[in-house]
Amino acid sequence: MTYLLLISHGDAATPESDAWSRLSDEEQKAVYADYQAINQTPGVTPGRWLEPPETATTVRVQDGKTLTTDGPFGAIKEALNGYLFYEADDIDAAIELAARIPAARMGGSVEVRPLKES
Repeated sequence: MTYLLLISHGDAATPESDAWSRLSDEEQKAVYADYQAINQTPGVTPGRWLEPPETATTVRVQDGKTLTTDGPFGAIKEALNGYLFYEADDIDAAIELAARIPAARMGGSVEVRPLKES
């Protein structure tokens, strides 16, 4: 089964955050190494990092009219920051991989969602 892992950084330190500069060089290198190892895991199709939530445009259609709003609709703390796909035997394997994602242990979260079989 294929799983989509939705990565939310929450309070996790990322290279563009002030918290990142408070990490030691060793901690920063470890985060990069962890993401690289995850992307090289058999069954993983790496996704891409997303621009910050503030750059989003939310689109709705009401009464046939397209309405746009600058910025995200959801709470920024829980905003999606990246994703990857993982072909795994079961949900337990996908959860194990999600737990290895640095954001999950540094103040963020990873939502594991199975893709619908066609």
